[in-house]
Amino acid sequence: MSVPPTLSLKVRDRRWAAVRGLMQEKGIDCLIVTGLLGREELEGYLTNDSATGIVVFPLEGDPVYLVWSSTRVFKSMEGARRGGTPWIENWQDNWVVGCTGHHVAAVLKKKGFESSTIGIVGVSNSAPHQLEGCMTYKTWSHVLESFPKARFVEVSGEFGEVMLVKGEEELAVIRHSAAIGEKACQALLEASRPGAPESDIAAVVVGEILRNGAGFRMPNLILQTGIDNLSWGQPAWMYEAVPPRQVQAGELVMAEIFVVYGGMETQQQMCASLKPVHPVNLELAGVARRAYEIGLEAMRPGRRFMEVAEAMEAPLTEAGCWHQTPLLHSINPLSWLGPTNVGLDRSPETEEFKTIAQPYCPAADLVIKPGMVFELEPNACRGRHRVNIGGTIIVTEHGAEELNNLATRMQVVG
Repeated sequence: MSVPPTLSLKVRDRRWAAVRGLMQEKGIDCLIVTGLLGREELEGYLTNDSATGIVVFPLEGDPVYLVWSSTRVFKSMEGARRGGTPWIENWQDNWVVGCTGHHVAAVLKKKGFESSTIGIVGVSNSAPHQLEGCMTYKTWSHVLESFPKARFVEVSGEFGEVMLVKGEEELAVIRHSAAIGEKACQALLEASRPGAPESDIAAVVVGEILRNGAGFRMPNLILQTGIDNLSWGQPAWMYEAVPPRQVQAGELVMAEIFVVYGGMETQQQMCASLKPVHPVNLELAGVARRAYEIGLEAMRPGRRFMEVAEAMEAPLTEAGCWHQTPLLHSINPLSWLGPTNVGLDRSPETEEFKTIAQPYCPAADLVIKPGMVFELEPNACRGRHRVNIGGTIIVTEHGAEELNNLATRMQVVG
């Protein structure tokens, strides 16, 4: 078995230097990077840790990691005792237990930033479930009130662009994460049989990820089944007092798999159809696959994100389909998303959805660069029928590198 890739201190130094380059460009003396309960764990980019906290990152000198519980400090200490190398050392001086506005203000005052230019990441960053940031109102308002002479600059988007370009060690971690996702897709394929409970299918997918030494991003796993099922999210039995549904012949088993290894997420939009395949689902699978191929070809350095999104729309428009979720989005961080609920007016069967599924696009545009990582996840809908496929890609100097195979087309089983 090959040794999984790791992230060395060279990665830390590259990231810190890139962030400080952004700070110099913006005239920022100190940066507040908010993780807390945000999906993207933004502070982890600077800490290589997952402590649901906040980092105070000065232009010069050591950063300070504010965490919500002492258990997070002990976790880091134990990691070092077992041979790991913490990115933020000196637990006495550079770790603070408590990440309220009071604690953030105390660290800033101790470092002498009362009249400085302070950058903030986490107030307006956009990600699923946090379209207007992950910094709490009480925390942020306390910081603002404590520093009337300071100048605050919101740089969530710019910080996200720095995060999005990966170095070689990070790309090795991404590839490893996607390879684990591929194994999870194979496990789903083998478990998808008539009569199988959704819980059994979920168990083998999650088990495969854990067995390979990886974890998850919220919501851990999306799983839906049926011939014509528009719902997307965790199955009902994960939050309601109902039994897991059993899959029937002719139905789709669709999952969105979130694999995290070394802090790097990849996604796989797996779609398995049990025979006999419904003719509408077969057609939609072809439309989604064409959109995927177009997106793969369009992903080139120098192109703009929205150009790729528009190119992927073409086969759906031609087929008279609509799509519920984005056709693509960035990953690590998941901050640039293509439009959603586009094309409802092309499908007469969707009249009842039009008041609840308005087109929406939260993303600013972005120039694509080598080393960026994206998820191509085209979905094609007609009426209540929906097929969603896709996997993770890396932008290279000359195009795109596919990291997944099984999830990039509908698989037929039975």
